[in-house]
Amino acid sequence: MGEVEIHNHTIIISSHIITYGNAADENVTESIRSEIETMWNEPRATINIKSNIFYVSFRITAALKTSIDEIEIYSNTNPRNNYFRIEEYARGNISFVDDIGCNSGYFKLENLYIGSTTAAHEYGHTLGLDHPANLDYRGKGIPRIMYPRGTLVDPAFQYDPSKPAGVTGGTMHPMYRKVFAEDIAALKLERLRFKNEKAILGEFTNVFHYNHKEDEFA
Repeated sequence: MGEVEIHNHTIIISSHIITYGNAADENVTESIRSEIETMWNEPRATINIKSNIFYVSFRITAALKTSIDEIEIYSNTNPRNNYFRIEEYARGNISFVDDIGCNSGYFKLENLYIGSTTAAHEYGHTLGLDHPANLDYRGKGIPRIMYPRGTLVDPAFQYDPSKPAGVTGGTMHPMYRKVFAEDIAALKLERLRFKNEKAILGEFTNVFHYNHKEDEFA
């Protein structure tokens, strides 16, 4: 989720990442922030709104809040705020967000290594992007950011290039995903309703997540 502003000939999408949980710390929080901002700005994309060309810029900030509680998240009204619990254990062994177009989720620490692209992928979900319907990307080169684990890709982008497509090791390694101008276009920023040069991208879910491991034994 983010706040969208028009400033001169630039559309600025501002999001604030707030992390909490037993595995959240300053280093992983900064890594998430940096990955999202770097990858989503990499295309240097432009969009056309009413015959005017705008450069799209992502400004991502982040903060660790270990003492955050349910009330603070439930009562949030700031469209820039996105809340992610980070733990070593996640039910289903995956990181996830709460909806397509949202501002909360749960990240598995193991998924957040430098270059994993997990944070940038999940951020795309918060802005309203879903996984593509066709998960066979073979013959198309570098996979786009919203393709999930399990996608069929050219051998160079698999976990193991020597494996046949679809077997263990023969699917997309997420570290090869990139954000392309087509991903920015898919946000359909031109359809947003701006008021005083501002609009909101995504929706408030404001879900406080409990530790899955603790929750299972409650």
